[in-house]
Order: sequence, then structure tokens, then C-alpha cells
Amino acid sequence: QVQLAESGGGSVQAGGSLRLSCAASGYTSNYPYMAWFRQAPGKEREGVATIYTPAGSTNYADSVKGRFTISQDNANNTVSLQMNSLKPEDTGMYYCAAGWRLLSLDVRHYNYWGQGTQVTVSS
Repeated sequence: QVQLAESGGGSVQAGGSLRLSCAASGYTSNYPYMAWFRQAPGKEREGVATIYTPAGSTNYADSVKGRFTISQDNANNTVSLQMNSLKPEDTGMYYCAAGWRLLSLDVRHYNYWGQGTQVTVSS
């Protein structure tokens, strides 16, 4: 089992920045693929960024490339998402996820999920 706890959400104006953190505990070594997803009201959950923690390989959704950066702190079992140049369309609940399968932005490839943290970007 893996437990995930997100933090760092909040409200910001367009163009601003936020940093989200995900603290992982449990059998994390069995689930080396970590990712951030987001879900806006009335929309499906979508993948934002993912990282393969043993190697640091990353992948991003086209909508956030160049603005968001996913990173890891293996000593503290933490994965972060630095979000810059935020836009109103970035608004949503952001979830951290852990999986064992592959570097993917598909929700079906992740086994454990956090409770989420809200990000609101105003224009």
C-alpha cells in the first residue's frame, strides 16, 4: 500500500506561481511512477506531469510544457510540481498518483491516489 498526501494548493492571479508537494509513504519502491493529474468541475481527470523516480525521466501534457516542472526529493519521498505562468484554465483539483507500470499520463496506469489539493487561478 502507498499513502499520498498533497499540499500547496491555493488561489493565485493569472501569471502567478504555485508549488504543489506530494508526500509518499508505504511501499513506494514498488510504485516508481509518480504523476500529477487535475480535474476541473464537469471535466474528466487529465494527466499533467509524470516522473519515473529511479531515473528522473519526465513527461508533460502539451498544455503545461514550458510552464510546469515536476521534480523529486528521494530522501524525503516527495514529488513536487512547480507551476509558473498560471492561467485560469489551470484551475482544478490537483491529485498526486503512484503507479508501477509505465511513464504515462493515463489515469488507468495509476494505482494509488491522494485526496487532492485545490488550485484556483483568477483572471
